[in-house]
Amino acid sequence: MKIEQGRMKLKMLATLVAFVVGLQVLFAQQPANPPFYKEVSTLKSKDSAAYPPSNTILFTGSSSFTKWTDVNAYFPGYKIVNRAFGGSSLPDLIRYADEVIIPYHPKQIVIYCGDNDLAASDSITPQIVLDRFKNLFTQIRNKLPQVHILYVAIKPSPSRERLMPKMVKANNLIKNFLKANQHTAFADVYQPMLVAGGKPNPTLFLQDNLHMNASGYVIWQKVLQPYLLQ
Repeated sequence: MKIEQGRMKLKMLATLVAFVVGLQVLFAQQPANPPFYKEVSTLKSKDSAAYPPSNTILFTGSSSFTKWTDVNAYFPGYKIVNRAFGGSSLPDLIRYADEVIIPYHPKQIVIYCGDNDLAASDSITPQIVLDRFKNLFTQIRNKLPQVHILYVAIKPSPSRERLMPKMVKANNLIKNFLKANQHTAFADVYQPMLVAGGKPNPTLFLQDNLHMNASGYVIWQKVLQPYLLQ
């Protein structure tokens, strides 16, 4: 009797172990959420509370826009919706374009992205940045053929000074690409952010020497405003 009970306990234990192992395998097989999934979900939750009107100016891209939380105060009289997220790169914008770019049907899209692409790896060349931007540009134009697209040049920051030669090349490639396309513009914030000797101006940045303070955004305001659609 005791032997039979022991066998039953062993079977139950084996079944339990198999069940636990099965759960572990199942969860291990579940695909992880892509980068910035949480940030994009937060933006979509904000939309569900109060969806932005169409025909506005949409700011999208990485943290230089994300941190510009008072962007509307810099451009009174303009209807701006800021949907930039985190430290995103161009592949991230491509991934989420159908969620946080296309649905708003804006009259103008202002893009700041490419900075993090170059910083991600030394293998990322200016040509790769251009190719990624072309991919995003095509994706937008296929859905919104008449929308005006304004690209903001990759900024020179003290923490990424070694990347400045690549930034200049990437900026020039994108600028020349946009010249060949209608309803586009290129906003050069790069040059106004330099001091004598062609170095990044450290007074325009926070302590991390990457993100801008209010003085940096004042420069961006002056450069961008002539390109924004009323």
